[in-house]
Amino acid sequence: MSPRTVEPPALAAFLTDVTRAHGVPPEDAALLADTLLVAELWGHPSHGAIRLPWYLARIRSGAMRAVTDVETVRDSGSVVVLDGHDGLGQVVTQRAVELGVERARTHGISAVAVRRSGHFGTAAYFTRYAAERGCVAILATNASPAMAPWGGRTKLVGTNPWSIAAPGPDGDVLVMDMANTAVARGKVYVAADRGEPIPEGWGARADGTPTTDPREAIEGLISPVGGAKGYVMSFMFDVLAGVLTGSAFGSDVVGPYRPEGASGAGHLLLTLDVAAVADPEDYDARVAALVAQVRGSEAAAWSDGVLTPGELEDRSRRRAEADGIRVSDQTWTELATLADATGVPLPPAFDDSAATTTTTSTTTPKEHA
Repeated sequence: MSPRTVEPPALAAFLTDVTRAHGVPPEDAALLADTLLVAELWGHPSHGAIRLPWYLARIRSGAMRAVTDVETVRDSGSVVVLDGHDGLGQVVTQRAVELGVERARTHGISAVAVRRSGHFGTAAYFTRYAAERGCVAILATNASPAMAPWGGRTKLVGTNPWSIAAPGPDGDVLVMDMANTAVARGKVYVAADRGEPIPEGWGARADGTPTTDPREAIEGLISPVGGAKGYVMSFMFDVLAGVLTGSAFGSDVVGPYRPEGASGAGHLLLTLDVAAVADPEDYDARVAALVAQVRGSEAAAWSDGVLTPGELEDRSRRRAEADGIRVSDQTWTELATLADATGVPLPPAFDDSAATTTTTSTTTPKEHA
């Protein structure tokens, strides 16, 4: 079967309603759905709809709470420590970034440490929020083990992704979001979902030998980016996001791929108010000059042009908002299972090959047992 294309608002409504059927409050369900939808719009299905069944399985098992209670456990003004009490990582992190911006505007800079959270999707979703409000943000998280320490063969170190975002020219945002592995683990799951091989250098079997089989890489190891450099970056982000915040760390972090076991993930958010460091008009002019300099540079022979960080996602979003979001057959099957379990109708979609509109369920929503 071919992938299906869905209109973004329809997919967002479905993701929200299915999440609400699992006992998640409406506002929190809408936030979770939006983080997944935006990942799809940015061209990152690895962090999109494919993850909803994983999150909801964790709610059903009790590993993650449907109702998120974020508690402030330390507060010194510019530094705050939050406890997410095993709630939805997206909800916990949204609270952290809102607080981070608020405190940065008061103190010039803020640090928000988060403990007992969960997987929050794409880090750029939250750092963009801060940049759109005139701040520079750095967000780091730890994650369940994916790679071996450099020189070892035991899976102990997470991908431990991080993101930096800053205000760009004309209301744009400059943003990077990367894992410290050669590829985000979710992309390996997408390849497995589609039955496609992964490129050489992405992963290895459990014995450390390279593989292009995504299933072997999932069971084995994801390779660090840049060799030893990727390992040491991941290790240090675990110190910042795990050890420092009072969260789980190393092999004790549980990822969203497992339906049981509290995540224990931790995050560290640093937020800097641009106005506390520079005149905003001067900053705007200087960042615009940097962007113009880079965009105006000569393209390499293999390239069709130079992009700034975050520009690729912005382009993808505009295209997907106009053309719709393609959902793989396997992900669609999993969403259909959720639709059957909750009574939430699947969103209207058309098969890419036939271009015929189809709907699969006409039942009314019901609470998930």
